[in-house]
Amino acid sequence: MNARTAGAVALGVGAAGAGVALLAISGWLLSRAAEHPPVLFLMVAIVGVRACGLARGVLRYAERLVAHDVALRRQAVLRVDVYRALAATTWVGRRGGDLLSRVVNDVAGVTDRVVRAVVPLCAAGVVLAGGSVALLVISPAAGMAVVAATVVGAVVVPVAASRWTAAGDRAVAGRRAELADAVAEAAHVAPDVVAYGAAPVLLARITGADQTLRAAEQRAAFAAGLAAALQLVTTGAATLGALAWGAGAVAAGRMPVVDLAVLVLTPLALHELVSGVPGALQALTRSRAALERVGAVLTAPRVGFGDVDARIGPPADVAGRVELDGVSVGWPGGPDVVTRLDLSVQPGERVALVGPSGSGKTTVAAAVLGLLQPRTGTVRVQGRVGYLAQDAYLFDTTVAENVRLGRPHADDEEVVQALRRVRLDLAPDRLVGEHGAKVSGGEARRIALARLRLETYAVVVVDEPTEHLDRRTGDALIDDVFALTVGKAVLVITHDPALVARCDRTVTLQAVSREPVGPAPRKY
Repeated sequence: MNARTAGAVALGVGAAGAGVALLAISGWLLSRAAEHPPVLFLMVAIVGVRACGLARGVLRYAERLVAHDVALRRQAVLRVDVYRALAATTWVGRRGGDLLSRVVNDVAGVTDRVVRAVVPLCAAGVVLAGGSVALLVISPAAGMAVVAATVVGAVVVPVAASRWTAAGDRAVAGRRAELADAVAEAAHVAPDVVAYGAAPVLLARITGADQTLRAAEQRAAFAAGLAAALQLVTTGAATLGALAWGAGAVAAGRMPVVDLAVLVLTPLALHELVSGVPGALQALTRSRAALERVGAVLTAPRVGFGDVDARIGPPADVAGRVELDGVSVGWPGGPDVVTRLDLSVQPGERVALVGPSGSGKTTVAAAVLGLLQPRTGTVRVQGRVGYLAQDAYLFDTTVAENVRLGRPHADDEEVVQALRRVRLDLAPDRLVGEHGAKVSGGEARRIALARLRLETYAVVVVDEPTEHLDRRTGDALIDDVFALTVGKAVLVITHDPALVARCDRTVTLQAVSREPVGPAPRKY
């Protein structure tokens, strides 16, 4: 526990202690005032009530500030570590919704761990122990009753409830990720699913994930409610026990009558702390499971090469070439999609890579781009590689900002020139809409081509450039692609016979297995 966390705990102890002391001193003050002593006899207690009332609010506010500061600092550091881990590898083959849930929801588990678990548990433990000792000093017999009830309410009941729901609490993060993944997939493929009448299957998956998550949450809520009821019973037992033993002590003259109110009211004040323990233990379990999922991202084996710093990459004017010798490659967790492939693309050469769907064309492209490492054989790529995808992602912003993904620091004139070179007659400040909804398929491809134009690449991989385009638009696009890649090594992935005929050579892949569904590689 570092100094900041210890400071948050200390403030939490002060706030909770002030709350307990406020009720205890108030009880003593009312009892003493009923005896009508001189007012000066009450001044210390009056000041104490005012001080505790003010301190409780101020210290609680300060504790929240410090605890959240600690949690958000840790969360920021962890999120940066996750981004660095993802940048050092590639996320092809991962479920997008699950990965997003890990990066957003599970990383936020740091906040729950500090704010909702560590600080409340530590503060409650210290104040409960101190309050129990104080009651033991006032009346050992009554204090023992309160201590016994406190142990049951603050330890036995919460631990039992936590163990009862532990499996479900640990699984909540994963089940929430399953739901997020199902919803993300539904949003991505909704038009196709509706067109082919497959919506019930997808909705059933979402409903199943939601019901599983709901069942875990309901079990946790039931356990929390039962724990709260049992804690209320233990608090009532402690209060009645303190009243019975305290009254006997007062009647026997072993304890001042004004201390009876302190004995009776203090267990009620301690109940506020006791009631928060089950939720804190639940938050601790859930945050631990969430952070384990984040740790799996940080320690996952590298897939591919991730981002490459352009400053340490090969010179921009190097002659590009691609050589694959006996390469076998597949997606993470799946079998080999391509086996023992030999492929070479020399400077100035255009090679068509063809084959039926599922034969591994996109898998080969991922290996050339460095997104997948070969399981056997070697992949040698000389020069920087650019990628023109058939589904290149367009962000909901301007044409210029989407083009700048090719080189973020490009100025306005460079963006305009890139648009002109690809014969795209769109205003740079025009909004493209979500996923490029406000531009046509051909315009979207040309925006992606303009990204390539902003940077110099020695090797260019073109993936299904004419797919879903009419013949005239597709031919015009290919004319521009080939005009911009003169002298470069170009690997063309296509089903289009007309495009194959314009390439220098053809390499045909045979379908050996079906590629698992996963995110397509994207390079800008």
